[in-house]
Amino acid sequence: MPTAILTGPPVPGSPLEGHLRSLGYDVRTAPGAEEALTLLASAPAADRVALVDSRFVGHVHALRLALTDPRFPAAAVPGALTARPEARTALLSAVTALADGGPQPPPGSAAEAPRTGVPHTGAARTGAPEAGPHSGATVTAASEPFADRVAAVLETRGTRVHRPELGSLVAAVPADADARERAGTAVAAVDDEAVRLRSAVKARDGFFTTFCVSPYSRYLARWCARRGLTPNQVTTASLVTALIAAACAATGTRGGYAAAGALLLFSFVLDCTDGQLARYSLQYSTMGAWLDATFDRAKEYAYYAGLALGAARGGDDVWALALGAMVLQTCRHVVDFSFNEANADSAAADAGGKSVVGTPTAALSSRLDSVGWTVWVRRMIVLPIGERWAMIAVLTALTTPRTVFYALLIGCAFAACYTTAGRVLRSVTRKAVRTERAARALADLADSGPLAEGTAALLRRPARRLPGPLPFLIALLGGAAVVATASFAPLDGPWPVLAAVLYVLTSGLAVARPLGGALDWLVPPVFRAAEYGTVLVLAARSEVNGALPAAFGLVAAVAYHHYDTVYRIRGGSGAPPTWLVRSAGGHEGRTLLVTALAAVLVTRHTGFPMALTVLAVAVALVVLLESIRFWVSSGAPAVHDEGEPA
Repeated sequence: MPTAILTGPPVPGSPLEGHLRSLGYDVRTAPGAEEALTLLASAPAADRVALVDSRFVGHVHALRLALTDPRFPAAAVPGALTARPEARTALLSAVTALADGGPQPPPGSAAEAPRTGVPHTGAARTGAPEAGPHSGATVTAASEPFADRVAAVLETRGTRVHRPELGSLVAAVPADADARERAGTAVAAVDDEAVRLRSAVKARDGFFTTFCVSPYSRYLARWCARRGLTPNQVTTASLVTALIAAACAATGTRGGYAAAGALLLFSFVLDCTDGQLARYSLQYSTMGAWLDATFDRAKEYAYYAGLALGAARGGDDVWALALGAMVLQTCRHVVDFSFNEANADSAAADAGGKSVVGTPTAALSSRLDSVGWTVWVRRMIVLPIGERWAMIAVLTALTTPRTVFYALLIGCAFAACYTTAGRVLRSVTRKAVRTERAARALADLADSGPLAEGTAALLRRPARRLPGPLPFLIALLGGAAVVATASFAPLDGPWPVLAAVLYVLTSGLAVARPLGGALDWLVPPVFRAAEYGTVLVLAARSEVNGALPAAFGLVAAVAYHHYDTVYRIRGGSGAPPTWLVRSAGGHEGRTLLVTALAAVLVTRHTGFPMALTVLAVAVALVVLLESIRFWVSSGAPAVHDEGEPA
């Protein structure tokens, strides 16, 4: 059980101890620094500990944000500080220094804020904008709270202390009776539960999610929290619901399609609820990060397969459309991921190399965002998951699977062109200086196997002399060549295989130097489109029963590997291990293998689907087992989207 140590003189009638116990803390008292040090040293090393000033006045949710969030080694609000086991050593050192009369907070630190007894906003402590007269009100004592001084020492010694945005919540350490009364009034003026519910919803979401789901799903999240349900259980329920929806679609009946559409919408409601439950109750976990990151794709692609099976029952073969929708959707996501990773920590520069801020494209975007309705239009036309699933559900219930896929392909193609064009324009007008970390991330997203790596090693010296945009253009040329040849050349002839060999060479040349050019973030999406597109075209042209469903399974397995890579990078843990990428063959190795299998087996009219199935199972087993091992390990990162500031 975590331990909370109340420091300073006791305050009769204070509900603070009850608040801390409601958050799961075992409460102890320590009048001075030496007593606090003794209690800290005696607390179990594997438990979280907290220092809380006994004069603290504030909302329970303000304490919850600081003292229960599992994602941060150390966190604080005015008058309260917590440390997880990984920060315990630094905490003990800081408390020891203060107990011995050691270093005090430097001028200008958070602990040296004006001590006038006048309310200060929590936003001022965190750097967030103020939100009104009672926005995160804090009252600092004439003698700085011990927890605040310890937090300042931790920061000066290099330990990052997370300070949650309080918004309208109150966290106060009153200096006297009058200040305590004012702080109590500020607490009473704000509904803690309403703020908690509001902050459970993501700050930026699509129109459908914001106005058609979140207004009631937040209450469903609270209902789940009060009954002890976890976000992982809700996530699993969402997956099961989507799989049942896919099974209903696979029946091929009008009643089945109507049920599938309704269940898909309910699955999306649960998908929103799990994240809101995690933010409402601060139940973040490594397993939750993995489930949340991968189940959305599994649900959507399983539903595509269900629609294709249902259409087949009615005599309509739409497997090529289903696979095309999966390819297009995955490539869209890779464009998003690659652009964001390339520019996450880059700096713009003018022709003279000096740092600049903003571009004409970014300025136009900012102006559009200043007009309320344009924000929602821009969010809707990119067809985010809420709008996309709503469209799929309604069309499933009212039309046919073929119509669903046509609408999906048209909508996703438009969204992909819109977002990619804007990002290309930003890239060519904003001469970004990219970091080594960004170049490494793009190289990891490229998923180069041993063939491309070997080619890159041989061509590294000439590759360094290539002009800026050439790596992307070389990758595009090789990808276009292999897809075009697979589309038009005889499958049993040598040309598709020769084009695949050319693709290996161009892929190696494209990554032979660091991907730091203005358009190099497009290299991973080109590789994804080339590999997936080649598999799609070869399976469709083979005209062998079962080839397209087998190709669907292969692309799904490879796509999972690529999504897993993305979420590892986003979590700050780097790409999958090298052995995994090499054993999976890399994008160029798999493309060459599938092309060779088509050349040898298509004329037999039986072996090609089986070969694709075996390859799909092999890739799925390798990447899934390693992914499960990583995400359930204690070292895996917890990655969740934030809600609105409290």
